[in-house]
Amino acid sequence: MARHNTINFLRGHEKAFFEKFISWAFTVGRVLVIFTETIALTAFLYRFGLDYRIIDLRDSIKAKQNIVSALKNDEEKFRNLQARIAYAGSIDREKNNIPNVIADVLKMATGRLSFNSLTVSQNSIKIDATAKEVPRLTSFLNLLREHPEIDTVSLDKIENKTSVATIAVSITATLKKAKPANEN
Repeated sequence: MARHNTINFLRGHEKAFFEKFISWAFTVGRVLVIFTETIALTAFLYRFGLDYRIIDLRDSIKAKQNIVSALKNDEEKFRNLQARIAYAGSIDREKNNIPNVIADVLKMATGRLSFNSLTVSQNSIKIDATAKEVPRLTSFLNLLREHPEIDTVSLDKIENKTSVATIAVSITATLKKAKPANEN
């Protein structure tokens, strides 16, 4: 192929510096404008995505709030039931040893005392009884004091009934406090 030559008949008509600069500025300016528009469009699309996510999260929160408010009464009932069960369990732990203590008191009294009344409360046992002899009464009181679940023993009243040959007594035994379940 032949070389294509051009002939320029105008002398000194080369592009001046200013024209070269303007041409270069327009080219670089176009690139900058395109780059800036690309960044702006990307930011707009990202913002659109964020707005969409915020709307979804708000809808999700509203749905969950509706569920929570619908279950509020059931939650209150459940918590009330849990509190009552915990309270019943604590009472059960505290009273767990009382039947054993009563059985032990009845065994200790066999052959020593005759009960007129036996009153049991949460923290004490009150005994109204009669004994035939002082040594039997003393033996019962000593056994009662040595019992591991009894804290103190108080002889509230003692009366000698000579007409029926018995000694009437009123005794109060204070029970030891139950250990909380977490101390074991």
